[in-house]
Amino acid sequence: MIRPQRVIVGISGASGAAIGLRVLERLAEAGTIETHLVISPAAERTLATEIDPDAPARARALAAQCHDHRDIGASIASGSFRTAGMIVAPCSMRSLCAIAYGQLGDLLTRAADVQLKERRRLVLVVRESPLHLGHLRAMAQVTEYGAIIAPPVPAFYLKPCDIAEIVDQIALRAIGLMNPDLGSAAPSEWQGV
Repeated sequence: MIRPQRVIVGISGASGAAIGLRVLERLAEAGTIETHLVISPAAERTLATEIDPDAPARARALAAQCHDHRDIGASIASGSFRTAGMIVAPCSMRSLCAIAYGQLGDLLTRAADVQLKERRRLVLVVRESPLHLGHLRAMAQVTEYGAIIAPPVPAFYLKPCDIAEIVDQIALRAIGLMNPDLGSAAPSEWQGV
């Protein structure tokens, strides 16, 4: 029996909560990926505001396991818990800076830090604009540690028909950046995104 790949999905409080939800939906569609979810308190509010009041519950239902953001002793806070990597979508500037500068006060930032120390993929879908020099320095810092900064930039050359297609493209791009090998376990339409 083949053990499913584990992927951690973090949703922080930045605008763009639909991206995190779509990442979870797409990983669930693959059928061979065990997702572990951590949602920040600000993300709870953003999911409810930007999508609908039931969005946080829908996100939890998609994950194989949900972790309380305060539980820094959860399995995903340990390097011995093997994963393919982690996607934080969206990633607030607060979360990015906490990861960059080791301010690991919650499970989302601790799990991200574990991915870096274990040399696993960490994709941060950073959602902020405009950026000041401190933001740019934090992005450079976390990139030097091995994270991948992936702002949610639409691929207009794909000629999206609506916002849902843009969100889907960004979610698929984040998944591909986190682990290119997930493409072999994914639906055929994921290819080439």
